[in-house]
Amino acid sequence: MTEAELIQKAQQGDQSAFGELIVRNESKIFTLTLRMMGNREDAQDLAQEAFLNAWRGLDKFKGDSSFSTWIYRLASNACIDHIRKAKRRQEVMDAQSLDDEEFGAIQLPDSRYDPQNELERQELREALEKALQTLPDHQRQVLIMRELSGLSYQEIGDALEMDIGTVKSRISRARLALRKLLKE
Repeated sequence: MTEAELIQKAQQGDQSAFGELIVRNESKIFTLTLRMMGNREDAQDLAQEAFLNAWRGLDKFKGDSSFSTWIYRLASNACIDHIRKAKRRQEVMDAQSLDDEEFGAIQLPDSRYDPQNELERQELREALEKALQTLPDHQRQVLIMRELSGLSYQEIGDALEMDIGTVKSRISRARLALRKLLKE
C-alpha cells in the first residue's frame, strides 16, 4: 500500500494504517530524537510524542510534503521544546540554594550511558555528541537532519518550512561551529 493510501485510510480513522506509517518511519524518527537529545529514554519519549502529535493532527496533514518530512518536523519540534523546557528548569534549579531542604539532595546524572572501557572511536563519538549538544538548537537541528539522518536540503527545507538557501547556510555555519568545538 502506498504512503498516500495509508494516510488517506488513517485520516478516516484506520489505526492499522497509521500503525503502518509508524513502522515505516519509527527508526528514522528515533535516530533523529536520539541524536538531538543524547539519551535513549528522552529519545523514545519524544519519538512517541511526535507520533502521538501526528495522530492528533492527521486531519490537518494536506500532503504537500511526504509523511516522513512532516513527522520529522514534529519530532524535531518536540525535541527543541523539550530542550527549552529543560533549560528553563535548570535555570530555576540553579537559582535555588544548594542546601534548600525543599529540593532535597542533588541527584547525580545516570551513569548507565557512560560505558567503562571505551575505545578511541567511542571517545570520538562522545566528543562529537557533546559538541552537537552545545550547538544552538537551529544549527544542531539542521546538521542532524542532513548528516545523521541523510535528508536532502529540500526535505529539510520542507520539514522546517524554510528556503533551501537558509538550510544550506545554517548547515554550513553548524559545520564550522562543530569543527571549532571539536578542535578545542
